[in-house]
Amino acid sequence: MELKRASAAAGPGSPARPARPVRLRVRRALRRLGFWLSVVVIVSPAILVFLWMLSLSLKTEIDNITYPPVFIPSPPTFANFVAVFEQNSIGRYLWNSIVVSGGATLVALLIGVPAGFGIARAGAHKLTVVILIARMTPALSYLIPLFTVFQFLGLNNTLTALVITHLVITVPIVVYIMAGYFETLPKELEEAALIDGGSVWTTFRYVALPLARPGVVVGTILAFIFSWNNFVFGAVLAGRETRTLPVAVYNVLTFEQLAWGPLAAAAIIVTLPVLLLTILIQKEIVVGLTHGGVKGS
Repeated sequence: MELKRASAAAGPGSPARPARPVRLRVRRALRRLGFWLSVVVIVSPAILVFLWMLSLSLKTEIDNITYPPVFIPSPPTFANFVAVFEQNSIGRYLWNSIVVSGGATLVALLIGVPAGFGIARAGAHKLTVVILIARMTPALSYLIPLFTVFQFLGLNNTLTALVITHLVITVPIVVYIMAGYFETLPKELEEAALIDGGSVWTTFRYVALPLARPGVVVGTILAFIFSWNNFVFGAVLAGRETRTLPVAVYNVLTFEQLAWGPLAAAAIIVTLPVLLLTILIQKEIVVGLTHGGVKGS
């Protein structure tokens, strides 16, 4: 009855109301279109470069230098990957990268997570800035002192030296991320644990650390990626048997001939582990980054 009265009161000459919802729908559609266009513009160069690199790795050397270029290999071949593993000992260098990046990330977690908790609870923001400056310092600044120290200790050309060197990369990342993440956690739970008789270490281990799991995952992934992609330390401080994978890719280059197929295959081998790791744990990364941007009440 009320709907009928309202329609009767509106009269036959009243303007139609559905115009506003149509405008809102158009605005939302335009916003979505603009968002996806921005995503395509930002992401497409990286995707095209990766696809072209994959195409080079699956073609013969004749197809790689033909003009006009052949994008889709017909038929694809894995000879470049076989040549890289047989001629350049990529398998050994792959294991070296796993040991160095994994060891440096593990030590960084053992040091950086408690350090980030202490910095966050002590409010030592100036110390965070100092750690960030240490991360921003060029890697070349550390080479001569570290080389001298390792030479004195007899650790040159060893994986142990590379793990210690990569701590310059991984520790500041973990400390900076964890300090910012612990600041977002509510302090009431920790205070309640302290009132119940728990120590600072117990509070950190059983209260703060489980809540900070997304931040730990983000710090682990970023530290591992930066350590994995490092080239300078491995090129200067590593020996023939202890080179990491990025240095091994550089060794694929020769003065006589630039073989695009083996070079692209080696680059794929370097990129693939980090890419797969990021895809598998992308949900954890998103959760960690979004939680790190919300302040706890």
